[in-house]
Amino acid sequence: MTHDPIAIALEEDIGSGDVTSIYFLPEKTVSARIFVKTFAVAAGVETAAEVFRRVDERLEVKVVAPSGSRLQEGGAVLEVNGSVRSILSAERVALNFVQQLSGVATLTRRFVDAVGRNKARILDTRKTVPGLRALQKAAVVAGGGQNHRMGLYDMVMLKDNHLLANDSLEELRAAIAKFRAEKPDIRIELEADNLQQVRGFMTLEGVDTILLDNMTTGELREAVALAGGRVRFEASGGVTLENVRAIAATGVDFISVGALTHSAPAVDFSLELVA
Repeated sequence: MTHDPIAIALEEDIGSGDVTSIYFLPEKTVSARIFVKTFAVAAGVETAAEVFRRVDERLEVKVVAPSGSRLQEGGAVLEVNGSVRSILSAERVALNFVQQLSGVATLTRRFVDAVGRNKARILDTRKTVPGLRALQKAAVVAGGGQNHRMGLYDMVMLKDNHLLANDSLEELRAAIAKFRAEKPDIRIELEADNLQQVRGFMTLEGVDTILLDNMTTGELREAVALAGGRVRFEASGGVTLENVRAIAATGVDFISVGALTHSAPAVDFSLELVA
């Protein structure tokens, strides 16, 4: 299955042609730059550059600040030279990508910085904009976070509804053994809602990570102590910039934050023609 978010975005915006640029702009060469209006961590810059190239391969596009760069107000990320019609036809789609993805990277960086010196790494989730998962997850990495699973295909994650459908610990033990024999390289994570579940999961062989869902910091510390380093722990649920450091201080290995991709505010970028 092929998926091309740039092609989809250009089709929905330009469609059969940019009638404003075609009929009301002269055919002349100009220079332009995309710049930020506030502090931000850049992401999607290379995607935005590709937008301009797709619209007109004759455009000269230069990445000034690649994804992962920390930007100050007024900092440029892209410079473009060529047909004014082509540049303005590509403008909105390019800005949409860089604004949304830089928003993800900037919010991720805020969470990473808030963790402080604790070992916990910030993870994303599957709560992404449909069709933009790969780009959003790349933006998380640009902001200093780590990717969790990409989809249902690259990691086993038994959440509360899975476990409600089959809550037999012995059947789970047998299923893990069978899966490990057939797919030894794929990670297995189990979600626990309480410490009793954690104790049960600790009796299972072959589990990589236990997700501690909506637990208090006291419960998180107790779970970490129970494991004694035998498995890794991921904290999830109700994580904010205000409490993430306290969660990290409990000793968990990972903290997953759905807001990184489903609620990151767009960063304000603009394109301006340069005389």
